[in-house]
Amino acid sequence: MTVLRPDRAVAAFDSASAMLRSTAAALQGQDFPHLGRGRVSAAAVRSSALLPGPVRRAAYSLAGGAGGVPADRLGDLDVEKVAGWVVSHRPRRRYPAVAIGSSNGAAVHLYTALGIPWLPQTLLVTVRHARADPDDGHGALEYGARVAAPLSAANPQVTVHHMHDPNQDRLMVRWMTYLRLKRLTLGAAYERFLTDHLVPGGTVLLVSDRSSWPVTRVAERQVFQFGARGGATVEEYLSGGPRVRAFLSRHGVARDWWDPPAPDTEAPEAEWGLAPQLADDVRRWAAAAGHPVRELVLDEPDELSGPVADLYRRWYAERGLPTDRLLVESFVLHDPVAALRSARVPYWTLFPVRPSLDRLCSHLAATDPYRDTAQLLFSHGIDSIGLARPDDWREVLGPVQLFGADERRFPADFPAFARYGPALRRDRPHRPLPDEHLPLSVLDDVDAALTAARRRPGS
Repeated sequence: MTVLRPDRAVAAFDSASAMLRSTAAALQGQDFPHLGRGRVSAAAVRSSALLPGPVRRAAYSLAGGAGGVPADRLGDLDVEKVAGWVVSHRPRRRYPAVAIGSSNGAAVHLYTALGIPWLPQTLLVTVRHARADPDDGHGALEYGARVAAPLSAANPQVTVHHMHDPNQDRLMVRWMTYLRLKRLTLGAAYERFLTDHLVPGGTVLLVSDRSSWPVTRVAERQVFQFGARGGATVEEYLSGGPRVRAFLSRHGVARDWWDPPAPDTEAPEAEWGLAPQLADDVRRWAAAAGHPVRELVLDEPDELSGPVADLYRRWYAERGLPTDRLLVESFVLHDPVAALRSARVPYWTLFPVRPSLDRLCSHLAATDPYRDTAQLLFSHGIDSIGLARPDDWREVLGPVQLFGADERRFPADFPAFARYGPALRRDRPHRPLPDEHLPLSVLDDVDAALTAARRRPGS
C-alpha cells in the first residue's frame, strides 16, 4: 500500500490547516480568499446557496464525510511526511523568529505583523464513518479506538486526540470521526526548517494554549474528548442541563442529556491545547542549537484577540492610518493581508458563540470606540447551544457590515466561505502594505496586555 498523501490526509477545513495556509499567504503579501482553496472549490460552495436549507445541510454533511480518509488507510499515514508538507508552505528565506505550537487566529495577525512563519503542533485527520449517531458517545469512542490503532502504532511521535462534539459538529460527525494528531517531538522536518531558516540567534516563539478538557484514556497515546470549546460548557456536555434538553428536543432526540464515556483524566483541549511534550522538545533543540525560546502563554484561544487588536491600532496610528475601523473574524474566516490593506483592526473570535461575544464586549468596553465595523460569520449548519446570531452581535457592535454573509441562512450559510474573500477585496480604501514588520520587542506589549486583561473584573 502506498503512503497516504499529506494533502489528502489533513482536513482542509480545520483551524490548523486554514491558519497554516493564511500565514504562508501573508508572508508573501497575498490575500486569503475562500480559505485558500481553488476557485473551482469556491464555485461549488457558492452554488449551494440555490439549495433549500435541509438539502444544503445534508449536502454539507455528506461532502464533509466524503473528504474523510477511509479507515483502512490510516496505518499508511506517515506524520513525518506530513511535517515535510507543512514546512513546504513557507517561503524559503531566513526569519528573525519561527512560531511553533497552538492554533490561534489572533496569532496569525501577530505573525503577519512580525513577518514570521508558524509550525502547528496539531493537525486534523478525519475518518469516514457512515451514518453514525452523533449523540452516541460510547459508540464514537469504540469506533475511534478501533480505527486509530494502526495510525498510532505507525507514528509514535504523536498522540491521538479523538474529539466528538454532538453540538457544534453535529452535521459532520454523522459521517466522519475527528482525530487530532498532536506532535510530541519536533521531528526531522521541523528541526531542519528551524536550522535552515532561523537567522543566527533567532528566536523560537512557543505558542502555548493551556486550554484543557476532561477526557477518557483509550490507549497510551490516545484519548477521547466528548465536546469542545465553543458555546456549551464542559458541565453541559458531561451532565446535561436545560440548554442540552432543549437542543436535543429540537433535533427530535428522545433523551434529556448525553451519556458520554466517563472521563478519567484531563488533557490539552483537542483543537487548541498544547501538549507539553512538544514544548519540552522545543526547549531541548533550542538549547543545543543556541536559539532563545520565548513563550506566549494563553489560557484560552480568543484571549489573545484583544491584545493583538490593540497592537494593530498602535501600528496603524504610527503609520498615519485610521484606527477606528474594526474587522471581527470568526474561526477560519480571516484574512491578515486584507485587514492590512483596508486598515481594519482585526479581532478574531473562536466561533459565533456567546462566550466569544462576551469577551469581545469586555474588550470594547476597555478601548476607544470604533466608527466602522465589519464582520465575518462562520456557519457550522446547526442552531447549536450558545450560538450568537447576527442580532446578538449588533447589540454589542451596533451597525455592522456582514461581509459575504447572508443572515437569513445563518448558521447554514455555507456560501459565505466563498463570498467573504471578494467582500474583503471590495472594502475600500485600499492602503499600501507596510514597508517593515514590527520588531519582536512588541511581544512585551502583548504579554503586558494579556496580564492586564486577566485582571479585569469578569475575566
